[in-house]
Amino acid sequence: MDNHVKTALIASLDKFAEASGQNSIKLEETLIEVFSKDLGFMEKLEEFDEAFDEYPAFEELREVFFDLLMINFFASDVYKLEEDYLESDEWSNIEEETIDRGTELLNLLLYINECHDEQIEPDLEDFLKEFLLVEEDEFQDEFHIYEDLITNQNLVDSSVEDICSHAGMIDLSEEMEELFVPFMTFFHQPKASDQIIKELETYSANKEFDIAVYVLIAAFNIA
Repeated sequence: MDNHVKTALIASLDKFAEASGQNSIKLEETLIEVFSKDLGFMEKLEEFDEAFDEYPAFEELREVFFDLLMINFFASDVYKLEEDYLESDEWSNIEEETIDRGTELLNLLLYINECHDEQIEPDLEDFLKEFLLVEEDEFQDEFHIYEDLITNQNLVDSSVEDICSHAGMIDLSEEMEELFVPFMTFFHQPKASDQIIKELETYSANKEFDIAVYVLIAAFNIA
């Protein structure tokens, strides 16, 4: 299992459990076991879903943790397979089968990996323009998906309170509805702190999820 993924998974589950009054230890142990197994992606996904089925209190995190499962595959499992596996028909079929799974968190985690490789700090403008290429004509799908981030970039320099209150006043797209606050909070403050967590607890309309996803991103960034 990739160390960045493991650190992010544990930090996120712990904070979700803390904010919601749940116990995450059993699910945490199960997921780490699943992520670490020497199985194909679809076999891991089946066990992954079984784990979330068993612990419905954490259902809200299923799809963002699917993104972690995918990142773990790219960072760890794929190196055990053929060199061109990601170009194979088998992987194309997996992508087709899982096309409705996961969230836009996957793109942010891939971007953070790229930042690690290039030894640069994550930056919202860089993420939008250089990684997602939202200004290029051939990437207008990305523009529409991330338009809420594009038009509200100024919030990065404001506060968690402003980010949370703004999220409640605008008509967010389906893709960004749940992720707007944790994404913006991460670019506002890439390193998690007790103060940021406290502010999310105070101002977020969905504090358990927002804290869990923000901490996941921040932990993945520094692991």
